Amino acid sequence: MSAPVAPPGWSRWLVPPAALSVHLSIGQAYAWSVFKPPLESALDLSGTQSALPFQLAIVMLGLSAAFGGTMVERRGPRWAMTVALVCFSSGFLLSALGAATQQFWLIVFGYGVVGGIGLGIGYISPVSTLIKWFPDRPGLATGIAIMGFGGGALIASPWSARMLESFGEDHTGIAAAFLVHGLTYAVFMSLGVLLIRVPRPAAAGSPAATATATATATAKDPAPGAASGPEIRVSARGALRTPQFWCLWVVLCMNVTAGIGILEKAAPMIRDFFAGSSAPVSASAAAGFVALLSAANMAGRIGWSSTSDLIGRKNVYRLYLGVGALMYLLIVLFGGASKPVFVVCALVLLSFYGGGFATIPAYLKDLFGTYQVGAIHGRLLTAWSTAGVLGPLIVNWLADREAAAGKDGPELYVLSLSIMTGLLVVGFIANELVRPVHPRHHLPAPTAPKEAAHGADSRSQQPESA
Repeated sequence: MSAPVAPPGWSRWLVPPAALSVHLSIGQAYAWSVFKPPLESALDLSGTQSALPFQLAIVMLGLSAAFGGTMVERRGPRWAMTVALVCFSSGFLLSALGAATQQFWLIVFGYGVVGGIGLGIGYISPVSTLIKWFPDRPGLATGIAIMGFGGGALIASPWSARMLESFGEDHTGIAAAFLVHGLTYAVFMSLGVLLIRVPRPAAAGSPAATATATATATAKDPAPGAASGPEIRVSARGALRTPQFWCLWVVLCMNVTAGIGILEKAAPMIRDFFAGSSAPVSASAAAGFVALLSAANMAGRIGWSSTSDLIGRKNVYRLYLGVGALMYLLIVLFGGASKPVFVVCALVLLSFYGGGFATIPAYLKDLFGTYQVGAIHGRLLTAWSTAGVLGPLIVNWLADREAAAGKDGPELYVLSLSIMTGLLVVGFIANELVRPVHPRHHLPAPTAPKEAAHGADSRSQQPESA
């Protein structure tokens, strides 16, 4: 399947909706917590066990993005979106079969492994394309697309909860809900497959190439002194040899671990926190809290990534990690006594969590250039895989252990949330260590054929709609 090249006059503003249709679908992963209590009841699972499909999906997300990133760069976004559609929808169908036959391993395999591959390929499918369409506003462009991943649960959470109410929360009801999810997302993701286009190649010296170089040269301080002068070109293999890649890996891993720990456990966590209060949280209110977190996650992706175009990537990560650590401390100290404090802190944390995801492609573009930014981004998402295991494992395992020790309420989470605070401090230090990439890692600029330069003005079609 060849990459679909945009015809002359194609508006680049048609690309974000294509990306959104995929990211809104695969963003359902953040609504997994809605399925946890019914699964635990129907299949007699512990909290740690019911988190396994989600954890494995996040692991596979990172691994498939890392190993498939180069393939996505080579074959283009339409191929990647098609693979994502098939895998993500098939994962739900397998899970439906697993729930119907009460075979939990089939749910783990379907949702976690097959669906997780769809998550990873779908997640990176539009990122490189968007950066190439919007070299002047990479933070905004990736924020628009990745906002969809954060917002997917905003739709899926109440939708899934209502579906479980209608079909029932036994294993047959869960199977029916999985089946409807798989079929619906297949239709919705096909819109992105049909709409996506890549920009026409721009010859050296053309307006498009000039815009890319100018945007790179004027990028707001990703790390002081970075990205000035000619366009930077670092290969995906070369990026792995730089300390900047591994510093950003730690930054992303710590930020995601801290956010995903709350997100995966959101519904049961808020109910546990206020179970002994005069106004306990109902199941429907907890589902609403999950949806609210998703809204913050989504808003953070577009809001904070756009802000990074103005204040610089490094500064915005200082905000995510530094203020995020303070938010966790506030929850530990005062969250159990005040619902507003708990909810506001959780919302801020989730906005930082989403912002961290949406800003990282632009951070990579500033440091390594656009040459293989999609493949580099894919490799960096192994940090997400690690965090997808660490975050839920820390929160669920410690909560199960504290419950076994006879504790309840906020005491179930004091230790795990304190650990999250420490992880964010580690990420803050890693961000401070990010410096411009040494020129020895840069690849030479390609030489443009003379005939390409002569025909540049007639072929280039960059931002007529900017």
